[in-house]
Amino acid sequence: MRPKKEAQDPDLFRARLDQILDPKHPLFKITKEIDWSFFDNEFEETYDPTTGRPGKSIRLMVGLHYLKYTFDLSDEAVLQGFLENPYWQYFCGFEYFQHELPTDPSNMTRFRERGGKEKFEKLLHVLLMTAMNLDFLKKIDFSKVNIDTTVQEKAIAFPTDSRLYFKLLRKLVKLASARGIDLRQSYVRKSKEALIKQSRYAHAKQFKRASRETRRLKIYLGRVYRDISRKAADFDPELRHHLHLAYRLLKQTKDSKDKLYSIHEPEVECISKGKAHKRYEFGVKVGMATTSKGNWIVGIQAYPGNPYDGHTLEETLKQVTRLTGYQTKEAYVDKGYRGHGYEGETEINIVGTRRMNRMTRTVRKWLRRRNAIEPIFGHLKSDNRMSRNFLKGSEGDQINAILSGCGFNMRKLLAVFSLSQFLRFVLNHLFPVDQQERSGKKTVFA
Repeated sequence: MRPKKEAQDPDLFRARLDQILDPKHPLFKITKEIDWSFFDNEFEETYDPTTGRPGKSIRLMVGLHYLKYTFDLSDEAVLQGFLENPYWQYFCGFEYFQHELPTDPSNMTRFRERGGKEKFEKLLHVLLMTAMNLDFLKKIDFSKVNIDTTVQEKAIAFPTDSRLYFKLLRKLVKLASARGIDLRQSYVRKSKEALIKQSRYAHAKQFKRASRETRRLKIYLGRVYRDISRKAADFDPELRHHLHLAYRLLKQTKDSKDKLYSIHEPEVECISKGKAHKRYEFGVKVGMATTSKGNWIVGIQAYPGNPYDGHTLEETLKQVTRLTGYQTKEAYVDKGYRGHGYEGETEINIVGTRRMNRMTRTVRKWLRRRNAIEPIFGHLKSDNRMSRNFLKGSEGDQINAILSGCGFNMRKLLAVFSLSQFLRFVLNHLFPVDQQERSGKKTVFA
């Protein structure tokens, strides 16, 4: 059921948060500037208006996700921080200090599943519009953007054949036992012994013996797979799904396409970006667009299927237009976008081509500026939860990428407000207020 718009009753014996908090605090200022009613109109349609109990406040759920990705916290940690931080409570719409958790961590998962990629793009849109209303971001900044891709790794163990055989065998045996299927032999004990031997032989660089144990695990899995296929009269969706995974795993070879790298996240892809320290990354490709001036993230989304960088260019530019409402005039990309085939209105400039010698000084300056997008990827992965995605499925890849961009832009807003507060502090100490008024040069920072 849709959340009820409950008005908090005034308490004559308790102080309101806006009366005891510092109005100059950056998070207090951002709370005043964000249009929270916009989220009520967007997310209200995702709730069933007739059945179920009333949902939690939409502002509360949106605020918790902003805080989670701004400060790199889990669902449980952000709720614990909410309980201890009055500024976080004020940011989420509460008038009085709360002494109990406002919701269960599992409700944040349900809120993400309810919203999907389309709704969570609105969170990034609202932050961009807030920055524009505060004149931190201007319309002309959208005319030039930098575009690049990276890999968002999934929270899976490093895939090896032996580990995949073992895990899938254990899962099939568990599903068969729950459905009352009497197996000829489960191989649970023998598969564990084979896995231990394989890891020890591999560690000792006895690769022939390690390969022998891997083949043994594959044989065990094949026997259990065929036994269940013969004895199961009808396959429910869960059992059918895991039998299909077992078939894929048994058939795949070293040179196969669309390999299976994880049992619980079968959509994970192996992506090679040519890095010396990490040859292969297991996750999904993410494309991002940032303003050339200011480094605000104006577009970010996941691209399943590991497409060529140039084929993601058109969709990235469409997302920038969708989020900002303005058409980008120039985009600056690296050599990975050569042969992109884009034929839209935006002019595409590729760094490192021979044409740079014939370009004007201004264009060369903006081409050198393209490198500014690289440290942003580093901040997203170290500060905003993109280094390891814990959200499930392809939809989780999209939502995690978008919310990481929201967290980055929130940190920029907090930094701008903190800088203005610091400059005001310095100005008031160097030039007292009475001296500023006498000189007629009083300066006011937002």
